[in-house]
Parts: sequence; structure tokens; C-alpha cells
Amino acid sequence: MKKPETIFVCQSCGHQSRKWLGKCSECGEWNSLIEERAQATRKGAGRSGFKLREVAAVAYSEIESQDEARVSSGVTEFDRVLGGGIVPGTLVLIGGDPGIGKSTLLLQVADKLSANEGAVLYVSGEESERQIKLRGERLGIGAKNLYLLPETNLENIFHEVERLNPTAIVVDSIQTVFSAMIESAPGSVSQVREAAHQFLLLAKNRTIPIFLIGHITKDGSIAGPKALEHVVDTVLYFEGERHHNHRIVRAVKNRFGAANEIGIFEMTGSGLVPVANPSQMFLQERPQNVAGSVVTACMEGTRPLLVEIQALVSKTKYGTGRRMTQGVDQNRVALLMAMLERRVGVELLGDDVFVNIAGGLEVDEPAVDLGVVAAIASSFRNTPIDAQTAVFGEVGLTGEVRATTQAVVRAREAQALGFKTIIMPSSNTSGLERMLGLRAVGVRSVEEALDALF
Repeated sequence: MKKPETIFVCQSCGHQSRKWLGKCSECGEWNSLIEERAQATRKGAGRSGFKLREVAAVAYSEIESQDEARVSSGVTEFDRVLGGGIVPGTLVLIGGDPGIGKSTLLLQVADKLSANEGAVLYVSGEESERQIKLRGERLGIGAKNLYLLPETNLENIFHEVERLNPTAIVVDSIQTVFSAMIESAPGSVSQVREAAHQFLLLAKNRTIPIFLIGHITKDGSIAGPKALEHVVDTVLYFEGERHHNHRIVRAVKNRFGAANEIGIFEMTGSGLVPVANPSQMFLQERPQNVAGSVVTACMEGTRPLLVEIQALVSKTKYGTGRRMTQGVDQNRVALLMAMLERRVGVELLGDDVFVNIAGGLEVDEPAVDLGVVAAIASSFRNTPIDAQTAVFGEVGLTGEVRATTQAVVRAREAQALGFKTIIMPSSNTSGLERMLGLRAVGVRSVEEALDALF
């Protein structure tokens, strides 16, 4: 009898090797290669329920528009992240830290869908139906068309789908699902990839949305091969700290909408509640007339947000000052500080500099550069910035202030929250003449911006 062949598969990137290696030659991870049995595909073998059919190409002009085919999930912020609603036949992957609210949000979405669209199947590989029922009672969920299935075997799940014929499926989580046709352990690269591909075929063939919950590794990425994110249509990440009561759902990838779109929720005793005005939420505890605090306008997808940037500059007792940031890239802040020393004359070499985005939000947009510079200069001079003034703009290494996108949208958001003055790139002021109650000050350099602020 021929001995079954084995291969070693990296659990981080999916690289295969004939022998065990302490370090993966592709991604560089240590001790990530796990032994798995190689399965040769038999000719003519296929999964039951998926039969071969004749296919023919369709002309692009003959395909009807699908804009009106989106289905509302019943949760406004969740619809925003998905691009305006749920597209039939889409496969959505949701990741986040343990306990951040993934199962809670999808249970609420399943409740809304079951009340409006029909039967919804909730597959749970980690909780029993009684545990899900207990959480549903706490959330006030009483859906009659929501069906719970505590199962991890892929074939049994597909058999129940054939019987129930649901309009949507939730899988919690994809790492617990395994196929009996593969001898690898549940959660391995082979099992996760096989389960994701089969759910993709199920979503496309039956034209139903499927939501997959994914575990998160130590480095913050979804557990399993990176190819899993390429298989699905949409990848959503939960963000937020345990000490804050708001949660952010960010679209990292979306084939049917804008990427980097965010939805903001507030964690309450009755579940996740959508936040209608997130800018007001981030600024509600902002201190007044304090040096080192400034409000900047940033864009998250198609949504403008006003956030507070705080900076603290203090003398150090050591030769070299420390630089610490939270919510903004530390390397970008180091470049802006070097520009301040060279172009403006703000000597920060012997000072400790701390920069923070209030509220726990992470911002990586270049338009917040001018806000970071203004906050650092305000703390360095110990001079507060007018509380009714907001700033935005990209700053170059020569000290110039470059134009940004969606300037009118940012300015309207600042006007809606009562700001009277906005410091912005001069090349973006052309479309703001007719905005009443808002004074737009165009600047070409950092020196002009600091003169206008102080």
C-alpha cells in the first residue's frame, strides 16, 4: 500500500514545502509550517449539489443594471460600509478582536433580514443555540424566521441549506468549519481555503448573501492565508478599544462600493447602535482654550469627519527627546517635526513630543498634516488656538501646503458643527465663496498657516 504523501503548509501565507522548515521562505514567519496530507483530486470528483452545466458568454450591453438590486440590512451604518446595501450573491468577511462585537452586529443584521426578506440561517461553530438565544434576548431580538445551526461540518451545513433554502447565511466563524473530504485539522490553511471557496460557489449559484466571521491573529490580520481576503467580495474590520464605547467598522476591500468606508456604532446594553453624527461624538468632550488642541477635517471613505488632534511638547531630562503617537503614523509626525525645525525654526530636538487623536480613531490621511503641525506649534508656544477654527491640508517637506480632495465637503461638515473659520490650502478655496457663516483662509505655506492661527 502506497504511503500517503504529506506536505508542510505555512499557516500565515499558505506556502507549501516538501520538508519542514523552521522559518517560512516566503513570509519569514517562524514555526508556521504545519504538516498536512496531500490529497490528489480524482478525475470526475465533485461536490454534491454543484453539477456541471453548459455556459455561454453574455454581451455586456445585454446585462441589466444591478443598482436597484441592493437589499437594506436594516442597520444604516452597516449599509453605508457595504456601499449602500447588501448585494445579492456577495460574500462578506468580517474580522476583529475577540469580544469587539462581530457576533452581536451580525445577529442584529440577521434579525432585520429575517423580518423583511425571509428565512436566515445562522451557523455557529463556537456557541450553542441556547447561548445565541440568551444573547438575542439581551439584544431584544425576537425574529421568527431566524434559524440557528450549531454545526461545523461543511457537508452537513450544505445539506441544511438545501433543505431550508435561506435568503441569507451567517457563519461564525470560518475557522471552525471543516470538510470531511480534507484530512487537515479545522482552522488550517487547506480547510479555511476550501470552506471559503465552497461558500463562494454557494453565494454565486443561489444569489444569496453570506457573511463570514474571521478570527484575528496577534498582528491584527485575519487568521488563515492572505488568499482568503482575495476570495471574498468584501472585507470588513472592526476597530475600537475596550475603554471606548464606540466601534468602527472599516471596509478594507469592497467590490461593490468604496474602500476605506467606515460605519460608526455605539456599544450599549441593547447592542450596537448606529451613530448618526460621528463628528459631534468625537468632539463632545473637547477642552476649550487649551494649548495643543486643534480640530481637523478628514475623510473616511465618502464621509467627512471632524476629529481633535492633541499634542504635548515638554522639556526632556535626557539628551534626546521621545516621540510617541497614537492614532497617527509616527514616521509621518517625525517628518513634520523635522520640517518645523528646518523651515519654521521651531526647535524640538530637546523636547518630548506626544501626539494623539482623541477618541481612539486611527487616521492615515495626508490632509491631517496641517492639523498635526498646528497642534505641535500650539503646545510648543503654549498658545491655544481659537475654538471656532478648524484646519486641514497636506504639508510637504519644503513647508508648502498642498491641495486636498473633497475640500467643499470638509468645509460643509465644519460649518454644520458651528465652526466660523477654517484654515486650508489656498488652491482649495475657489468653491467656498458662497458658504455663509464660514470664513475660509487659504494658505500656501506652514508659516502663513501659523501666522493665521496665532
